[in-house]
Amino acid sequence: MKIHTRTGDAGQTSLFAGGRVSKDHVRLHAYGSVDELNSLLGVVLAAGLPDALSASVQRVQHDLFIVGADLATPLDAASSYILRVGPEHVQTLEADIDQWEAALPELKHFILPGGSLGAALLHQARTVCRRAERWVVALQAGESINGEVLRYLNRLSDWLFVAARCANRAAGVAETEWRRPDETESPQT
Repeated sequence: MKIHTRTGDAGQTSLFAGGRVSKDHVRLHAYGSVDELNSLLGVVLAAGLPDALSASVQRVQHDLFIVGADLATPLDAASSYILRVGPEHVQTLEADIDQWEAALPELKHFILPGGSLGAALLHQARTVCRRAERWVVALQAGESINGEVLRYLNRLSDWLFVAARCANRAAGVAETEWRRPDETESPQT
């Protein structure tokens, strides 16, 4: 496969299953944000996570290729080779979340993003996921899309939050609770 095709030099790009759109089309913002999320998850893995969590992040990276392909292919496109996001993708995320939450302390306060490097990057990935979700909502306002994509991204942001909590717990790093300014402790005298 040749990397430089020169077909996008005029500001247009090809969609899977045919058709061309401007590179600033909302569809490209949607799947471009998914691509950015996938790249950030690569950084998360490079930062280091426990093996079981790393395997789950890699599984999500594979899923995000399906999400991107789904978004890059108009819903009415006749294509037998494009994979689509299905309910099973969402169910897998939910199963992970349920399993992880059972092993974590109950969340009673908002927590600040951060902690270990892996956890902090997972929190950042959550915010990129939320941006991708917003772009998919914008795309859905003007075009028909696979509704499972939106469900997947919504659940994935929850998954990333809980994964960050797991990463901190595995690293032995305490979560920092958010406190209202009037609740902060005054210095001891």
